[in-house]
Amino acid sequence: MARSIRVMMSALWSTMFSVAMLPGAMLSGAMLSGTAGAALARAPAAPLADAPLAGASTEEKIDALLGRMTLEEKAGQLSQFSDPGDVTGPKPDNERARLIRELIEEGVVGSTLNVIGADRVRALQDIAVERSRLGIPMMFAYDVVHGHKTIFPIPLAEAASWNMDLIERSARVAAVEASAQGLNWTFAPMVDVSRDARWGRVMEGAGEDPFLGAEIAVARVQGFQGDDLAASDTVAATLKHFAAYGFAEAGKDYNAADVGTVTLYNVIMPPFIAGLERAGARTVMNSFNTLNGVPATGDAYLQRDVLKGAWGFDGLVVSDWGSAIEMIEHGFAKDARDAARLAMLAGSDMDMESFVYARHLPGLVRRGVVDEALVDDAVRRVLRVKFELGLFDDPYRYIDPARERSLLFTPEHRAVARKVAEESIVLLKNENAVLPIAPGDKIALIGALAADKDTPLGNWRARGEPGSAVSVREAFEAAELDFEYALGAAVEIGEASFATEVLVNETDASGFDEAVAAARRADKVVLVLGEDAYQSGEGRSRADIGLPGVQQDLLEAVAGANPDTILVVMSGRPLALAWADDHVPAIVQAWHLGHEAGHAIADVLTGAANPSGKLPMTFPRSVGQVPIYYNHLNTGRPGPRDEVFWSHYIDETNAPLYPFGHGLSYARFEYSRLRVRETADGVEASVRVRNVGDRDGKEVVQLYIHDRVASVSRPERALKGFRKIALGAGESETVTFRLTGKELGFYNARGEFTVEPGVFDIFVGGSSAAALTASIDTAD
Repeated sequence: MARSIRVMMSALWSTMFSVAMLPGAMLSGAMLSGTAGAALARAPAAPLADAPLAGASTEEKIDALLGRMTLEEKAGQLSQFSDPGDVTGPKPDNERARLIRELIEEGVVGSTLNVIGADRVRALQDIAVERSRLGIPMMFAYDVVHGHKTIFPIPLAEAASWNMDLIERSARVAAVEASAQGLNWTFAPMVDVSRDARWGRVMEGAGEDPFLGAEIAVARVQGFQGDDLAASDTVAATLKHFAAYGFAEAGKDYNAADVGTVTLYNVIMPPFIAGLERAGARTVMNSFNTLNGVPATGDAYLQRDVLKGAWGFDGLVVSDWGSAIEMIEHGFAKDARDAARLAMLAGSDMDMESFVYARHLPGLVRRGVVDEALVDDAVRRVLRVKFELGLFDDPYRYIDPARERSLLFTPEHRAVARKVAEESIVLLKNENAVLPIAPGDKIALIGALAADKDTPLGNWRARGEPGSAVSVREAFEAAELDFEYALGAAVEIGEASFATEVLVNETDASGFDEAVAAARRADKVVLVLGEDAYQSGEGRSRADIGLPGVQQDLLEAVAGANPDTILVVMSGRPLALAWADDHVPAIVQAWHLGHEAGHAIADVLTGAANPSGKLPMTFPRSVGQVPIYYNHLNTGRPGPRDEVFWSHYIDETNAPLYPFGHGLSYARFEYSRLRVRETADGVEASVRVRNVGDRDGKEVVQLYIHDRVASVSRPERALKGFRKIALGAGESETVTFRLTGKELGFYNARGEFTVEPGVFDIFVGGSSAAALTASIDTAD
């Protein structure tokens, strides 16, 4: 059997190698050539269920199963392949499908990704369970990032809600829908902290702050995994990308990251730690990038010393797509065999789409290059998660056509999506109370994105149907607003997709005259501009983060025609909006909000919903300020000063356009009576918040600290607590925060957590620019 499997893997490798080098590539029959060799003689099935293991613990069952596995079967459990196509019937879809079908029959495929649907999952699981020697079930994985069939706001937008309950509900709905289609593993949440809006994958994370990112990581993992991972409506969560992927140099995807220990432990690691310790995430994905010169997939310090060693993680680590074989391009591995060796030694348990484990790992063990104990540990982790998912009790527990028919894209799920979308919208500016739109206002609705039913779905939209979102135009019609629509200008030329570049409209301004005329006829203008769905996401880094193409010219023309212009920005990242801030009275950050985008935007613009979102990332004035973030160090020459030699730009202010945590409301909140006192286990801070406006509203009360003197320089401000509260007009509430050593301490240059007594400044308010402050000396 071992020789036959090697023959098959050699054929599979020879036909797929060039495609496997492309992250996110989908393989098809046209890409394949060659054969897999002779048909294999199959041993009679002897599934685990037949073994005398009644009453044994999970670890004892894993031991028993490991003892029966060949090296090829072990390497197979550590191998994950993407959708092979239809493998049923006497003639599978294509050569790839035939090859992978035979590998599954031989029990040398541990997991697939991108195989979706109860019938398709059942077909592959049948082969694994009924036809392989040991009958080990497979896991079925997919990138369920912000919804599955019902698409929710992109994760960066959800982070702007600062509402952990809603974020958890979003992930719960996604898990229910994904599991209804046979899936039991999602490659989410992405918990990479990033400070660089040029990086396209900021749309997939929670922004720039480790504290907020940690809270969101917990909420999303809990939503995906629920209270019982073996329940048929849960999926195993994946914390990714380990580590420092969000610190890609120049914001360029897949680029190197070079950070010190203090930044690694205090900024990058906290969401991973929280997702593991507090929420129990069962899988972690390593990363494409090098960290300090070492590819993450081959980094033993990250995976063995820290993750599995110091943190005691007993789940599985999966590579990113092809990241093992990409160590050759990094100049770290000599060839595919060397890549398999390095990845296994480093602690990367499962190989996604590089084919290096299945092809080379058995031989490396036989030659004594890799200790079989390392392979056994990796297999044990994979089997452990499969047991926890309940797959050994019932390999088909996630496969139920009735659930698939009844649980996808339901009215209940869309209602949750609409609520999350409403709370994700951030009101950046509202001069002269231009918003909300008053009854009877005649509106000019302008912009291609206002009528776009696809862009609101964002990138990584899972099984969301293209063009199925509610557009702003449709929502205006449903709300029976008095408006006329004008295109203005297209955002792109042609149609983009996950695997193709967006061709931006750089020249066609033929619709400007119509848009300007409509603006002049209207009382107010709602101008919807921004990015196409596929201008952010993986591989979508931008050097210019202004409005793409001719949209800036359209903005200037329309704003010149009607001073009461409301700019609605759809984007997957913070954009540089300095001109708009100088010339437009109202700006609404509407991200890519998912299926219910149009209704949510219309609700906020009309006042049916009061905006309550707060920025999870700083908005720059210009791209030259990027990376820009609120929790920076003071430097030895802070400013401003009336001299040249201090830390500043000579052609731009240091200040952001909109700071982290910023977001306005139609209500108005007043902060007072900040009280700080020392307690037995830390510090308690309380503040009175009053709604002094004439509308009910929600406010995110934020607390920041500054450690004045420490053994490592500490940020000017660091978020250490927040609460989202609802206050009726005229109502007030006293909000109390308790800070323990966990919030007051930090990691030093050796990666050790320490709590040092001293003076702490406390800031409380509605953004990171909070002015209300008090101080306390914990050394007294």
